[in-house]
Amino acid sequence: MFTYCAGLDSTCTLEIPSVSCTDKVRSPDIEVQNERADKRDKKHIVLASHPSGNGNKPPPVNWGASSSRERGPIVASLGDLSRRNVIGTHSGAYGLYRALAVAAGTLDPVHVPDLTDTSPAAQIGPYPQWQKPEKIVSLDPYGHVVSDAFAEQLEEGWDIRPTIAVTRAHVNMPEIKDAIREGRLHADGDILTEAGSVRVTKAALEPVWYLPGIAERFSVGESELRRNLFEQSGGMFPELITRRDLKVFMPPIGGITVYCFGNMAALTTPVGKLTCRVHDECNGSDVFGSDICTCRPYLAHGVEVCIETAQEGGAGLIVYNRKEGRALGEVTKFLVYNARKRQEGGDRAETYFERTECVAGVQDLRFQELMPDVLHWLGITEIDRFVSMSDQKHDAITRQGIEILERVPIPEHLVPLDAQVEIEAKKAAGYFSHDAPPNEEELAAVKGRDLHD
Repeated sequence: MFTYCAGLDSTCTLEIPSVSCTDKVRSPDIEVQNERADKRDKKHIVLASHPSGNGNKPPPVNWGASSSRERGPIVASLGDLSRRNVIGTHSGAYGLYRALAVAAGTLDPVHVPDLTDTSPAAQIGPYPQWQKPEKIVSLDPYGHVVSDAFAEQLEEGWDIRPTIAVTRAHVNMPEIKDAIREGRLHADGDILTEAGSVRVTKAALEPVWYLPGIAERFSVGESELRRNLFEQSGGMFPELITRRDLKVFMPPIGGITVYCFGNMAALTTPVGKLTCRVHDECNGSDVFGSDICTCRPYLAHGVEVCIETAQEGGAGLIVYNRKEGRALGEVTKFLVYNARKRQEGGDRAETYFERTECVAGVQDLRFQELMPDVLHWLGITEIDRFVSMSDQKHDAITRQGIEILERVPIPEHLVPLDAQVEIEAKKAAGYFSHDAPPNEEELAAVKGRDLHD
């Protein structure tokens, strides 16, 4: 027999008969452990589509507050529903793998991470932008300092998890070694080693959306935003509709990785210049070297310019966004490749954007409006050299009050032959270049190779 309870003031529960548990000894020391054991052993499903009926309210989130304590913790873990103040959960799309692990019995569903020695390897912030709710709406600026900022709550047994991790690493790319061999870069033993490794500070960031701020950024109503997020995700998150008290959403999408080269003080102070490339994921080119686009060559060039700037006493920054195929996905991207190569007249620069829109219904879904948030998190107010031809990225950054002094296009000799279709189409569409855009006749002459070549 199943019973279902629903109401605006109660948690929805789907009851499945189960044997009763023996009474547990209650004491301050083992109270939390017993509570987690109860959750591990439960056989009923608790739907969080409505507030808890026990009268407890989740901790408030005061977005844009002047300190982490005033802002309050982001609680997205599943061990204590009464404290959850977020729609969704940690790890973006990888959260579904966690569900599989629990279903397969390989992960304890109430496991709490041991955060010992996981604190950031470099200090980042706080910066004034963190206290302006309109500046950062798609990530938690305090996501990397959970262990310190909310130590008291963690000691009490709260399950509060970082949404940002900061570490140090060495980056080794063949293009860096080529630049050393050809004399464009020189090993200094500090930033760049003789072996061609470059020392970096890097950070991984999960998406954390403040829904009122997201709505304002896109000039839509919050209700309209919530409705479309609910409907277009197949109804995956009913709390978007039923829990107007929850203002923070952790969407199941890819996150961001930032790589900082050189003197991090140059990110926020005039001690040296800052070079930045904002790069959107392209697995085919970035990882496997596919030559139909300029993604890896431009990324590698950005890394080289970042190293140059770092060796001059400044800083270099690569922002790597998980937005495969202009956020249309790799399946759509490959369908577009086929359509481009098979169309009458072959793969042509003059129809480059048209073929994408025919398949996807839109040319681009990356929405660069949210991209500058990570720059605000890093405290950046000025970029000396911006390694990008994209007007969408440039304009999104400058609209947020960050000044760009110089733009750096990809050098012509780095453009693969089959990628001439892409680069000429972008020039014709108004992307930044030192060259004049091609005229109609020149554009029509640019063609890529056949699908079977």
